Amino acid sequence: MHMYAQHFNLNLLPFENVPDPLFFYDQGDHARIRKQISGSLQSGRGFIVVTGPIGSGKTTLSQMIKSDFPEDIRVIWMAEPPANSSDLYLFLAQELGIQPTSSEKTFVMRDIRNTLLKINSEGKKCLVIIDESHLMSADVINGIRLLNNLEEGSTKLIQLLLLGQEELMEMINKPEMAPFKQRIAALETLGKMNVDRVLKYITHRIQVAGGAPSLISDTGWEALSIAFSSGGTPRTINSLCDRSFNVAYERDKPTVDAQDIYEATQRLGLVTDVFHYIILLNNRERKKQESQQAIEQTTDSAALETAPTPPLEKEQPVTSITRKTEKKSRAAENEIPEISGTKIDVSEKSYNEIAEAIKAKYKQKDLMVPATLLALSMITFMVSVWFFCHRTDSGGFLDCLMDLLSF
Repeated sequence: MHMYAQHFNLNLLPFENVPDPLFFYDQGDHARIRKQISGSLQSGRGFIVVTGPIGSGKTTLSQMIKSDFPEDIRVIWMAEPPANSSDLYLFLAQELGIQPTSSEKTFVMRDIRNTLLKINSEGKKCLVIIDESHLMSADVINGIRLLNNLEEGSTKLIQLLLLGQEELMEMINKPEMAPFKQRIAALETLGKMNVDRVLKYITHRIQVAGGAPSLISDTGWEALSIAFSSGGTPRTINSLCDRSFNVAYERDKPTVDAQDIYEATQRLGLVTDVFHYIILLNNRERKKQESQQAIEQTTDSAALETAPTPPLEKEQPVTSITRKTEKKSRAAENEIPEISGTKIDVSEKSYNEIAEAIKAKYKQKDLMVPATLLALSMITFMVSVWFFCHRTDSGGFLDCLMDLLSF
C-alpha cells in the first residue's frame, strides 16, 4: 500500500485506475445503464452496445455486470476484439472448453451452438463481453452478427456486450451497418459526469477507502469544482485526486487543499482554471493580513493613549556642573532669535514688554518696503530731470526747471 494511504489513515488507495467493482459508483448514467443491461440479460434480449469517452468507466461497468450474475451467467471477457471472425470463433470455442474437429468456421460455429444449447438446458446463459469494440474490423462485426443469430425458438443462445469509444457509434451509424444496428437490443452512451456528480463520486471513493470528505479542505473542494467545471470522467478524476493526495502527503499536510490540487494539475498537464482560483485566494489572504495589521495598529494606538503616565523620577542631587548648565539654559531661554538682524534682550523685562518690542520690530520691518519704493522713485525722478536738462539748450539748472515746468 502506498505511504499516503497510511498518512491519511485509509484502508485502501481510493483513486486507483483499475476496474474494481468495490469502488463502482452506482449513480447517474452508470447505475441506469447497469440496470438496463441486467434487465436485457435476464430477459435474453441478446445484443447490447455501450459507448463512451476514454476513461468513462465502461470496463468497470462490465466487471459489475459479471458480479451481478455470478452463478446464472457464464461470462467470457475479451480485452480487445480479435483480428478476424475465425479467431473470434476459435477463442470462444476454447473458453467454452471445446476442441473443434476442424478450423473451418462452419464446423467451429456448429460446435459452439451445440455447447450453448447444453448451457441453456442447464438454466444458464452465456455472455460475451468485448472491450475496445471500436477497433473491430468489418469481418469481426459480421462474425458477431452471425453469433447473435444463434437462437433456439425465441431464446438467444448467446448474449453479447460491446464496449467501445465514440468511434463505435460512427461505425454503427454507417448505411452499410444497418443490418447490424437493427439487431442491437440496447444502445447506451456513458457521458461525462457533471460537477455535482463528480464531487459525489470523489466522496464515495474516499468513504469506500475508509476515509471522510474532510480529508479535502473547503478550498480543495472548490478547486475540484473548478477543475471539472465542464465535466469529468472517472479515469481523469481518479488521476487528479490520486496525484493531489500524493502531493499533500509529500508536503506532510493533514488535508488536501487548493494548492495541492493545482500542483497535481501541473504534474498531469491538465489545463484548468484552478490557477486563477489560487490567485484569488492569495489576494484574499493578502487583504486579510492587511486588515489584521490595521486592526493591530489601531489597538496599539488606543493602548498608548490610555496608558498611565509613568511616575516622575526622584530628584537627583544637583552638582555644580549641573547648576552651571541650568544657568546657561535659562540664559538661552531668555533670548529671542534675531529679527531683522537685531537681538532683543529680555532677561530683565516682563512678558508685556517683550511682546511690545517684538511688535515694534515687525512694524519697522513692514515700513521697509514703502521706504525703498519711495527712494527708488526719487532717484528715477532726478535721473529723468537730468536727462531732460541734458537734451535741452537750457543755460543752467534753474533754466532747465523753468523749461520743464513750462513744458
